[in-house]
Amino acid sequence: QVQLVESGGGLVQPGGSLRLSCKASGINFSIYRMNWYRQAPGKQRELVATTASAGRVNLVDSVKGRFTVSRDNAKNTAYLQMNNLKSEDTAVYYCNAVNSVSSYWGQGTQVTVSS
Repeated sequence: QVQLVESGGGLVQPGGSLRLSCKASGINFSIYRMNWYRQAPGKQRELVATTASAGRVNLVDSVKGRFTVSRDNAKNTAYLQMNNLKSEDTAVYYCNAVNSVSSYWGQGTQVTVSS
């Protein structure tokens, strides 16, 4: 059974930091591209960051310079380090494991940026 379990969300003040983790089980993690999406209330889900199986990363412009995406294939875990958080980063964050034949989603973790 495939599971993606996100953790690390919470309430943080503007300018603060959070580190999200996505622990995968039931898949050969190293061959999957790992994506981080977010969905704010009333908005469409958007792709925030990607780390390819070989380690290449990509970030949406709105988070470049503030967020870092990484993965540890030995731990079957992907990470999203979020610094200098802004109110507009408030959303439910989801991890997604994808390759040419399958796609799996985590349950999401809430990130709220508020003073």
